[in-house]
Order: sequence, then C-alpha cells, then structure tokens
Amino acid sequence: MDRVSTQKTHLPEIAELATLEVELRGLLKDLREAEGRLAPVKSAYDDVSRESKRLKNRANDLDATLASSTANARELAVLQKELTHVRDLLSESEDRELELLLELEPREGEVESIKRRAQPGVGRRSELIDVIAKLQITLDDELVSLRRSREELVGAVAANLLARYDVALARAGTSGAAQVLEGRCDGCRLALSPLDHDRFKSQALDTFMDCPECGRLLLP
Repeated sequence: MDRVSTQKTHLPEIAELATLEVELRGLLKDLREAEGRLAPVKSAYDDVSRESKRLKNRANDLDATLASSTANARELAVLQKELTHVRDLLSESEDRELELLLELEPREGEVESIKRRAQPGVGRRSELIDVIAKLQITLDDELVSLRRSREELVGAVAANLLARYDVALARAGTSGAAQVLEGRCDGCRLALSPLDHDRFKSQALDTFMDCPECGRLLLP
C-alpha cells in the first residue's frame, strides 16, 4: 500500500510534466515579451495604414472632382493645390507605412516562432495530464483492493500480535514487519549482532522478535 501510494506521486510522467511546464512557462514569458515589443509597432502601423487609406480616398475624390468640374479657374486652382498637398502627405504616409512594415514583420515572425516552438509542448502537456489521471485512477483501484485484502488478513492475526505490529508500524512509518536476509533486517537494512541473530534463529515459530534497531517484527 505504501509502495502504491508513493508511486502515485512519483510517476515518471509527473516528473516529465513538471519539466515541461517549466519550459512552457519560459516560452510564455518570451512570448509576452515579444508581444510587448510587437504591440506599439503594430498599433503605429495600423494608424499610419488607416491614414494612408484616408489620404488615398481623398486624392481619388479630388481627382474625380477635377475631372468633372465646370468650376472657374480659381476654384480649380484651389482644388489642384489641395490635391498636390494630399498627394505629398500620402507619399510621406506611405513611406512611414513601409518603414513600420519592415519593423513589424520580424517582430511578428518572432511571436509566431515562439508559438510554433510551444505547440508540441502544449500538446504533450495535455497528453501527460490525461495519462497521469488514468494511471492514478488505476493505482487508486489497486489501493482499494490492497486495503480490502489487508482487512481480510488482519482478521487472521491474533490481537496481541496485531497490537505489536501496529506499534512497530507507527514507529517505522512503513511496514511493521520485516524478513531477515543474510543476517540483516530487510526493513532498516542493518545487520543483527551475532547474539541477536542467534536469538532470532532459535525462537519458536509462533513467536516474533523485534528488530533491535527499527522495532519491526522479524519474520521467521
């Protein structure tokens, strides 16, 4: 049960997800900075583009008026003067529009590049979240089954032995019993002294010795 509980929080997918989220947060920071550099240039470009369009429409209107006008020479001169002025302004506006466009394109490219770099990670993040959720459901089901089995086994253990086990479990924090392998307690991994090892080997089958170091019940 402890192993499965630990596994729930130490899945390799969880570690991968944590690493990926650090990477994605870094890319998000880069994206916000790139968008911050792009925004004022984009705003200025849009303003100049609208002004160029307005001036172009005004120049076309003046051209049409002059072409069809029956006004006198003085009125025509005023219209022509305004047309010349509008065309000068339009030329300046279009030059500025081109300058901003040349500034805008690499900044837009930077934003799009960061988004492209982030796309695989965003997709993988969704996959990992789904996989982790499914694995943890499976482990939860396993825990339910293990708890049920434990409850059934507890019923076969004598009350005094179960009480000793519970004390050892509370002290050790994991299993309250351990095997002795090659003279060592398999719980704390420490070797029994020769005297303790002899005492362990000579005990009756229905008795259980406590590990001198960790307090676990040593299984015969």
